[in-house]
Amino acid sequence: MKYQQLENLECGWKWQYLINKWKDGETITKYIDSSEADHAVSELRKLEHEPTKVLEWIDLHMAEELDKKLKQAIRAKRKRHFNAEQIHTKKKSIDLDYRVWEKLSTRANELGCTLSDAIEYLLSEASRSEKASAAVSTLKEDLSKLLSD
Repeated sequence: MKYQQLENLECGWKWQYLINKWKDGETITKYIDSSEADHAVSELRKLEHEPTKVLEWIDLHMAEELDKKLKQAIRAKRKRHFNAEQIHTKKKSIDLDYRVWEKLSTRANELGCTLSDAIEYLLSEASRSEKASAAVSTLKEDLSKLLSD
């Protein structure tokens, strides 16, 4: 699916991505000389509030090996950004214990569906079972009242 590209927003994401890589100690510039690299990074840091100039910085200074990773990261960020706008495409995450995930994964494979679909199915089945159980209990109570009268 194609998502609209918003230059200002995406330039900000690119700046953030590069700064995070730099903070993690990765090489983000194409320069071997540390003074050139430091100068380029200081230029990048000054561009925080001028996102569109980040593109120019990328063309001039960014390491070639980061190009593909940056594009992938921005594509993923763009998808998450636009999916978050609509409630039916918004994603949530939950933490599961390994054994719970394993059981859920096994059940999802048996059903031939995703983990989310399996959770939804199991919840609806549990709800249906509860309702049926409540109906049976009500019938038993009514029957016992009729028999006792």
